Amino acid sequence: MAGKQSVKQTTGAIALNKRASHDYFIDQRIEAGIELQGWEVKSLRAGKASIVDGYIIIKDNEVYLFGATITPLSEACSHVVCDPTRTRKLLLNRREIDKLAAQIDRAGYTSVPLKLYWKKCYIKLEIGVCRGKQDHDKRDAIKEREWQRDKARVLKKNFK
Repeated sequence: MAGKQSVKQTTGAIALNKRASHDYFIDQRIEAGIELQGWEVKSLRAGKASIVDGYIIIKDNEVYLFGATITPLSEACSHVVCDPTRTRKLLLNRREIDKLAAQIDRAGYTSVPLKLYWKKCYIKLEIGVCRGKQDHDKRDAIKEREWQRDKARVLKKNFK
């Protein structure tokens, strides 16, 4: 029984891109695996990641994540060069890559990282196929959110 190891299965978000829902209308969400090095997985377990400045491109029929930051731990191995903003390859099927490329090629559409999270013992990235919001759309979203909050307050006050 010495050969058995328990795999730590955690679930939950590691990093969120809240700015994406403010700046874009999200039309579709796609789940992708991400190719990581050992020190990056250790840093993600500690929660040291940011995908706010990240973006996704398709080059040579492969999908890459640029601009995402994974801060290395101070206890990282000394013989490995840790680049926090290195380009990371995303793992998708050929059919998914073709579908994503076709959707991005439409006028006004882009793809942004939305959420980095654990799924069982794997790290996944949620990609959003989005189109940009204009300033008046952002103001409308803020008004709607404030109205919902005020409405909830009034209902809570009346039912107490």
